[in-house]
Amino acid sequence: MLETIKYLLGSTGPSGYGSKTTAEQVTDNCGDLHSCTAIITGATSGIGAETARVLAKRGARLVLPARNLKVATEMKNRFASEFCDSKITVMHLDLSSMKSVRQFVSEFEALNLPLNLLINNAGKFSYEHGISEDGIEMTFATNYLGHFLLTKLLLKKMITTAKTTGVQGRIVNVTSGIHTWFSGDLIRSLGQITRDKSHYDATRAYAISKLANVLHTKELASRLQMMEANVTVNCVHPGIVRTRLTRDREGFITDLVFFLTSKFLKTIPQAAATTCYVATHPNLKNTSGKYFADCNEASNSEIGCNLKEAARLWSFSEIMISTDFKPVFAPCMA
Repeated sequence: MLETIKYLLGSTGPSGYGSKTTAEQVTDNCGDLHSCTAIITGATSGIGAETARVLAKRGARLVLPARNLKVATEMKNRFASEFCDSKITVMHLDLSSMKSVRQFVSEFEALNLPLNLLINNAGKFSYEHGISEDGIEMTFATNYLGHFLLTKLLLKKMITTAKTTGVQGRIVNVTSGIHTWFSGDLIRSLGQITRDKSHYDATRAYAISKLANVLHTKELASRLQMMEANVTVNCVHPGIVRTRLTRDREGFITDLVFFLTSKFLKTIPQAAATTCYVATHPNLKNTSGKYFADCNEASNSEIGCNLKEAARLWSFSEIMISTDFKPVFAPCMA
């Protein structure tokens, strides 16, 4: 009850920020970002768009991957009119396609740009069961596996940039508090919802993908430390906000739920605050493998802290992104 009251009041935590803090407020102390190059997925709407806008305002060079290049270009033009010195590159990327991810990275590397910041923000909540071209359940493929491959392929560039510039690189994985709703065997459950749509539940699929984001953060942080790389990785829960992700279906019931819970919903500038805080704030130098909510370090689920599960998922993900992966789950996962 006390935590709920603090949330509603917007009480600040140890960081000096809270649930009512906006993305612009947390970046007031981030300094000049003109030397920073950032890739932000899912930046054509909602939280991603606000994250991109605020980083552009602070001077960062942005690379915006998008499925819809028309929408991304329109947003680029809006930013250019608002911030005359903005540097924004729009590129095509479909995160549900491993081929598209590899193509994007190849094209990005051809630009010969540095990479200081990677924000894995894009998210999909699919009410209907779907399978990606690689044979993976669509929500998991988009929210997690595409980002896993994207991060893996860009990691060398980030490490090199950090070594050359002396500026620590940062990776931010946007997850959700809904990841705590899942308990059980993640890989077995993924096999079930991939192979048999009768097992599919949209919320459960979303929770699985977001738990995978948390576990990815844990394992990657450990690997970066072992490599002594000057790159950190953390994950964030932005909070609940009325965006297209949560409004795929309009109607009386949906509107009633949002009306009753409106006091708990964040504005988009508030929802983007935690991402921008973790991505830019100087107080988080050398902080890695952590989970943040309302611009403060927070606790997540027991399974989200399980290092063995994180390592297990990593190994399985390596198999799934291999070019010779066969989209068939073993019978023991049924």
